[in-house]
Amino acid sequence: MKDLRIVFMGTPDFAVTTLKTLVENQYSIVGVITAPDKPAGRGQKLNESAVKQYAVSQNLNVLQPTNLKNDGFISELKALKANLQIIVAFRMLPKIVWQMPKYGTFNLHASLLPNYRGAAPINWAIINGETKTGVSTFFIDEKIDTGDMILQESIDINPEENAGILHDKLMNIGSQLVLKTVKLIQQGSIKTIPQTESTDIKTAYKLDRDNCKIDWNDSLENIYNLIRGLSPYPAAWCTLVNGNDSLDIKIYAADKESTSHSHSIGTTISTKKELKVAVSNGYIIIKEIKLPGKRAMDVKSLLNGYAFEINAKMC
Repeated sequence: MKDLRIVFMGTPDFAVTTLKTLVENQYSIVGVITAPDKPAGRGQKLNESAVKQYAVSQNLNVLQPTNLKNDGFISELKALKANLQIIVAFRMLPKIVWQMPKYGTFNLHASLLPNYRGAAPINWAIINGETKTGVSTFFIDEKIDTGDMILQESIDINPEENAGILHDKLMNIGSQLVLKTVKLIQQGSIKTIPQTESTDIKTAYKLDRDNCKIDWNDSLENIYNLIRGLSPYPAAWCTLVNGNDSLDIKIYAADKESTSHSHSIGTTISTKKELKVAVSNGYIIIKEIKLPGKRAMDVKSLLNGYAFEINAKMC
């Protein structure tokens, strides 16, 4: 059995579960690398990453470099004498960093690689209407999410679940996959498989304002998948034209109704209890919405205090 000295790199909640699993299984974590504190909120108070908060609570050694190629950081990293590095939801590493440990640097990625390489694999799996996804561990190389595969585990995607629910499932499954991977490395029984390359590999592009906007001319299924694939963050958005108002709104939850109708695309139909939008092959029934400057709320609460005119339209 190899004596492991592990450096863990990660930043958000998704990474905390894996770090916690390693600590609880009594692995030696000689250093934790996470993002620098960032000012947030009206008071611009410094906000610590979820990984930092947990690492500090466990009295782990924390490093927060702004530049991963900085000579000072490289020296600090070498001084830790780690022989294994584990990456979960961090950033791209320079070669000098990922090549450093004797037993390599491996990453946990929230997709069934080679599909959904990139920044937002959980979101895009749902947006694209996938029925399965999973988690993969692989050794890092010079490109993004292309290294040799170690282990993989798949799960079904419930047709009604959103990205937040799927995130939590993959977070927990992923932590156990990392644990299995570490045990294989510790036992010296690791086996890898090169990722297959093809022209039809799907990519998990970075989410931005353009690809989060609802196209009401799209199909009922695609719009529904976009809304749940972007919920709770960053949320699908569109423009509501209601009388003289033109408001950019966010939609966090919706149902779908497949039916024929005579309404034009984007027509907004409201009652005292329901708000729905006409699309080419049915209606999107909005369940949770956010208007500018307001908190997110369920539609019934919105309809108690906000009136939709007869010609209201989503675009």
